[in-house]
Amino acid sequence: MASPRDRRGGDTVAMRVLVVEDESKMARLLERGLREEGCIVDVVSTGVDAQWLATSTTLDVIVLDLALPDIDGIEVCRRLRAADVWTPVLMLTARDAIGDRIAGLDAGADDYLVKPFAFGELLARLRALARRDLGPRPTVVSVGDVTLDPASRRVWRGDTELALTAKEFALLSLFLRHPGEVLTRDRLLEQVWDFAFEQRSNVLDVHIRGLREKVDRPFGRDSVQTLRGVGYRWKQDA
Repeated sequence: MASPRDRRGGDTVAMRVLVVEDESKMARLLERGLREEGCIVDVVSTGVDAQWLATSTTLDVIVLDLALPDIDGIEVCRRLRAADVWTPVLMLTARDAIGDRIAGLDAGADDYLVKPFAFGELLARLRALARRDLGPRPTVVSVGDVTLDPASRRVWRGDTELALTAKEFALLSLFLRHPGEVLTRDRLLEQVWDFAFEQRSNVLDVHIRGLREKVDRPFGRDSVQTLRGVGYRWKQDA
């Protein structure tokens, strides 16, 4: 997917946004506000239409309501990821329960915003999502003896299936798509946590430690390497 910054030789161009919202007033407000900011906006009101448009059109980001009249936003997101559509998804919903947020993120959403919201925050989050260098994500990623299936959210080391949390899975996915490459702390935080994440927190270190406990240590391996003061790297096997 081309980002808003690389379609015209490095010049910034308008984001193309798909708004999936069945409440007509909210849909009109989002459409008008985004167009006033120079975005190209498509609006649909059902999950089926969202799935069709997202699989047939090049988009920069999707604003996806959780409560839709046919299939809910979580199922829409799950189907898109299973179809190998990796356009960033911002879940927009009136539900603020932690369980709903976890379900949305586990289904493949990239960020989550609860109604009512400030339009400026929505716009900033969309821009942050559109800037991510996602690159093509294959259905199954294999590096050495580690295999990760994004669609089913399953991971194996050798013949052993691993039980990872949503954030551990996201970190491992990023490492496996960039083996041997140094990933800075800022990049990991930007791509695995949402826009509003507090970067002074030690939550990244906690999740890296948890990932090592599950992916490396039971197998006597040291794949997740620390580069002090810089970030982390997935060590490629010889």
